[in-house]
Amino acid sequence: MEAIRKPFQGIWNVVRFNWQFYVFAFGLAFMVLALNLWIDEKYHGYTALMCSLILFTTLVSLCATLYVYDISDLYKLGWIDKLNLQNIKTLVNIHAGFDETSKLLKSKFPDAQLHVFDFYDPSKHTEISIKRARKLHPPFPNTKSITTHNIPLIDNETDVTFAILAAHEIRDEKESFVFFQELERITKPSGKIVVVEHLRDIANFFAYTIGFLHFLSRASWHKSFKNADLTITSEMKVTPFITVFVLEKYGSTS
Repeated sequence: MEAIRKPFQGIWNVVRFNWQFYVFAFGLAFMVLALNLWIDEKYHGYTALMCSLILFTTLVSLCATLYVYDISDLYKLGWIDKLNLQNIKTLVNIHAGFDETSKLLKSKFPDAQLHVFDFYDPSKHTEISIKRARKLHPPFPNTKSITTHNIPLIDNETDVTFAILAAHEIRDEKESFVFFQELERITKPSGKIVVVEHLRDIANFFAYTIGFLHFLSRASWHKSFKNADLTITSEMKVTPFITVFVLEKYGSTS
């Protein structure tokens, strides 16, 4: 599995797709230090402290990113072995414009029929990082563009559907409800839906400071699942920063 991804691919992607944030952080640190040219020397300790905090939080963010995307088991997919997925014939992978997992899943389940769907909508998903990623990375072969309210599969067709670091891009609560209803519709009564996400929690706050606001809380996810008649059968951590929700249809006997 490791050969599919290059060393340090995760952190390199994050930096080059979001380089403006790092330029801003280092530029701000430089400007804070430059204040020493105009302010009294007795305040230099404060500017040094501010500069240190800026650089420290940036470094912590980069270290967390390196750990999650390049060192941990996230993209090695070893955590999938703990989900007890058996007799997988039809597999779906849904992403929000940048696909780092379809090749990995195809390698993990070589005999399964894999459908890859991209719900990226430039009018809704306006983050510059996604636009940069799409320009630099071609889509997985036969990827289909969809909307969040219409997945082109029949009812009860899929054994497993993955949404890995994608569903949080759906910011509207009603749209999220319809999206998970669609996942519920296409999933077999014995099937599973696997949602992998950062959470808006303490661990991600310490790793990404205000950046953790881009993620959703555990309570928000639980509400979305419940509204779509999905039951959480298990919840586990891949790292302290990544949570895996395994869902089934409400009342499933699998």
